[in-house]
Amino acid sequence: MAIDVVMPQMGESIAEGTIVRWMKKVGDPVDRDEPLFEISTDKVDAEIPSPSAGVVAEIRAQVGETVPVNSVVAVIAGAGESVMAAPPRLSPTVAATPKTSREVAPAAGAVSRATENLARERSSPLVRQIAAEHHVDISLVQGTGIGGRVTRHDIMAFLEQHRGNTASSQPEPPAVVRGAEDRVEKMSVMRKKIAEHMVFSRRTSAHVHSVFEVNFSRLTAIRAAKKAEYEAQGTKLTYLSFIVKAAADALQAFPLLNASVEDDNIVYHKDVNIGVAVALDWGLIVPVIRNADRLDLLALSRAISDLAANARAKRLRPEDVSGGTFTITNPGALGALFGMPIINQPQVAILDVGSIEKRPAVVNDAVSACPTGFMALAFDHRIVDGAVADQFMSRVKQSLENWDEKQA
Repeated sequence: MAIDVVMPQMGESIAEGTIVRWMKKVGDPVDRDEPLFEISTDKVDAEIPSPSAGVVAEIRAQVGETVPVNSVVAVIAGAGESVMAAPPRLSPTVAATPKTSREVAPAAGAVSRATENLARERSSPLVRQIAAEHHVDISLVQGTGIGGRVTRHDIMAFLEQHRGNTASSQPEPPAVVRGAEDRVEKMSVMRKKIAEHMVFSRRTSAHVHSVFEVNFSRLTAIRAAKKAEYEAQGTKLTYLSFIVKAAADALQAFPLLNASVEDDNIVYHKDVNIGVAVALDWGLIVPVIRNADRLDLLALSRAISDLAANARAKRLRPEDVSGGTFTITNPGALGALFGMPIINQPQVAILDVGSIEKRPAVVNDAVSACPTGFMALAFDHRIVDGAVADQFMSRVKQSLENWDEKQA
């Protein structure tokens, strides 16, 4: 019996997914739960397993195509079984009439309550947040997603269009002639999402950065003493494990850094869910350690390792990359002295960890070579004042430099 393979719903607010790659072609055998194709959504990139064993009889969605959830993208048939060709799938129709700049500020009451509700239903929480931040009536944005759904691309294009109206008189830059050896490559789905998030964050938050120097001498000694013990339990005790623990404890003392902004409200999150940025060959993703403040150092070490491995193997679930309340990024692992990170919206802060190396340091009025590193906090000055941010960083620094060995 033929089995339909459908586009899965990778999260509550996800309405569609983009086919990134097929691991099998028509006629190939496939086992149950064997990776069949790869998708990219607003939440996560993932490899989707086959729902049954058999032979790939039909592929209905091609690489690069974005299709609604629960739509059939392939058919798996039993060995030797023939499958009738399915009728062509019709793409949803989308109205093509563009909105004009005059429609940005309609008269009060011009949009009916029913239209407003429909627009909300056809957009994600992130899209509605962007619209609210820029005081845009979302019902005026032309949706190009499934069933007229307003996507992040739509709202960002809308903002660009109406921002550009005031600069339409500026001359266009001269055309650039490409060299014969230049290679032009279309942005991947993940790359476009990263671009949208970063540009949106810079436009939304008032970014301020504060940099602290931390002496890691004590942690270096603890790591050396505990290395074999942790490896015997199947994980590694890294500097990042200590940093995540110190940050989680400091967030309890300074809950404003564990907050987010919704319109004119500050939301203080009960849970401390720390996202740890993972660099991939094809982009960047931020899996989340839930309730990090309740985990000991061993559990945190395992969580960091497992999430990073799953990210690189494209085994993350939507819940693994959602719900973060604070983010840590670690460019120091690649040798960076430190960076000035962009806040992961709608959070209000992100901690950057620089390289930890032996450097000259003054200890007890004497200069010696000590393992030190710079840590930079980016915070949203709309909500967080510099004094609070520096108090938070002082707490993290003190914890790392005076670590209680009983915690390891």
